[in-house]
Amino acid sequence: MSPMRATPTVAGARFLGLGSWQSEHVVTNADLEKRVETDDAWIRSRVGIAERRIADADTSLTSMATAAGAAALTDAGFDPAGLDAVIVATCTMPNPIPNAAAQVATGLGANGVAAFDLNAACAGFSYATAVASDMIRAGSARHVLVIGAEKLSDWVDWDDRSTCIIFADGAGAALLGPADGEDEVGVGPVSWGSAGDHASTIRILGETTNKLHQEGQAVFRWATTAISPVALDAVERAGLTPADIDVLVPHQANLRIVEAIAKKLRRHGAREDMVVADDIVHSGNTSSASIPMALDHMRTTGRVRSGDVLLLVGFGAGLSYAGQVVVCP
Repeated sequence: MSPMRATPTVAGARFLGLGSWQSEHVVTNADLEKRVETDDAWIRSRVGIAERRIADADTSLTSMATAAGAAALTDAGFDPAGLDAVIVATCTMPNPIPNAAAQVATGLGANGVAAFDLNAACAGFSYATAVASDMIRAGSARHVLVIGAEKLSDWVDWDDRSTCIIFADGAGAALLGPADGEDEVGVGPVSWGSAGDHASTIRILGETTNKLHQEGQAVFRWATTAISPVALDAVERAGLTPADIDVLVPHQANLRIVEAIAKKLRRHGAREDMVVADDIVHSGNTSSASIPMALDHMRTTGRVRSGDVLLLVGFGAGLSYAGQVVVCP
């Protein structure tokens, strides 16, 4: 028997294109005042959100993911027929079978490629990026489309002011491809982990309402203490220092959490002019979609430029978290 022929490995992976999708339907804080006991000042002071985008009932999660993925492919000038794999990070598919990724791949015209969903909740895009990068580095794939897509509006109790003010819908995507030389590597090693002892802080109450429940204060305390060490470890694994980071793009969970993470990084040497993503103000918390959407929006508005060194940090109530340095395409 002849020995197996190994697929050639590459130096690493890089981002080739970005894309996103959001509904045109904007729900403002004033709109929520009409339904629950709250007001604009209260919402802004606690979570920093002014408005959020909510998809209509006929818009599926897979259609959102497909639109974002198509935008990333167009941005990269890449033919979907050349894809080797599609990964959809999501925690809000209405049913676990069939998965989103296979449907998205077919919708994009990439029939027959490897396709799977990944559920790490708000850390999903960071996890999926790490998996895609390792697939490319090992030679299992050359071009992988990573999509974070969530339709949280289906799982929110719109009469619960602790959650309805926070969550929203959207999708963001990135195309990853090979970096054939060490000087082209654009995705650093991942720093990741989990803490299942926080399982009660955010969960779907399937036994009662089938709606999202969150222990807001517990999440805030955990995120503001546990995430900055993960971010610093990701920077170190990439062979960099905090001063090398141009843009911090954490999961858009809560503006106060985002600002707290940035403040701690600056205490460890990050520059005062480091740009900090604040997409949550106008997009709300879109879980796994928040990082790629923020990236795409910031690049569109010129706040992120090609070649910038980005620190991505995903975290979801302590169950899963990840940090990774990437270079903007």
